[in-house]
Amino acid sequence: MAGASLLALLDDISLILDDVSLMTKVAAKKTAGVLGDDLALNAEQVTGVKADRELAVVWAVAKGSFVNKLILVPAALLISAIYPPLVTFLLMCGGLYLAYEGAEKIIHKFWPHLLPHDEEQKKRLRANADDTIDLVAFEKEKIKGAVRTDFVLSAEIIVIALGSAAGATLLEKSLVLSIIAVTITIGVYGLVAGIVKMDDLGLHLMKKSSNVQQKTGAFLLSFAPKLMKFLSIAGTIAMFLVGGGILVHGIDFLHHEVEDLAHLTGIFESATTMLLNALVGLIVGVIVVAIVTMIGKMRDNKSSSAH
Repeated sequence: MAGASLLALLDDISLILDDVSLMTKVAAKKTAGVLGDDLALNAEQVTGVKADRELAVVWAVAKGSFVNKLILVPAALLISAIYPPLVTFLLMCGGLYLAYEGAEKIIHKFWPHLLPHDEEQKKRLRANADDTIDLVAFEKEKIKGAVRTDFVLSAEIIVIALGSAAGATLLEKSLVLSIIAVTITIGVYGLVAGIVKMDDLGLHLMKKSSNVQQKTGAFLLSFAPKLMKFLSIAGTIAMFLVGGGILVHGIDFLHHEVEDLAHLTGIFESATTMLLNALVGLIVGVIVVAIVTMIGKMRDNKSSSAH
């Protein structure tokens, strides 16, 4: 009897792990947009930091990211247990935010005069050039800002992952969110560390006597900025795909319209669905950017009038 009970327990554990594995794969796919943006954004965060401090800054932000996950995972599980509909609402908010971020990036790239100017990059460069500025204090502020940004992106990832595990048991949800949280943190910040030191490795190899090493170093130096650009573009596209997909699935009439239109294209149905989701994400994102920009201008006008 004891042997039979043990076998039954092992069988149950095996089934749970299979379910968790499947849900984790689905969650990873659905969070791809945020992960792409997270990777590009965190790599950009250390731009302007002195070369010998880059890894220290990445490590500090990674530790902050782990703390964020320790807060977010239990909070998400608690919300899903107490009031599950709130997960759907948060998921829709995450979709709106992704669409907004993607649209803002595009507008900032092609029509920068329409948006407020971002002085962050200039501040970083001035801080490095000015010996009178306390770089340690400056880095601490920079790390705090990066951790705050990570909190928002991590919240989106956790909520999206939780949405993909809807209907699962509490144990399965806990395992899925824990695996996603640990994996993305190690993966993202490990890649960020590799990306920011790629140019240093290239310079190091170019000083070697071997012709092969010198060519490899030259390749890494030229490839690093191209990789950053690719990550930024891929992340933006994925934000529209994922954000738009969340919004489409959350609004019944949009979901049916997209399904009907995509079905008309036959073998291209999947590709059409993705394009339509991205289009919805782009349109919604532009609308949200316009609303946020107008609110910001109204506040600025009120502040000017008050003074």
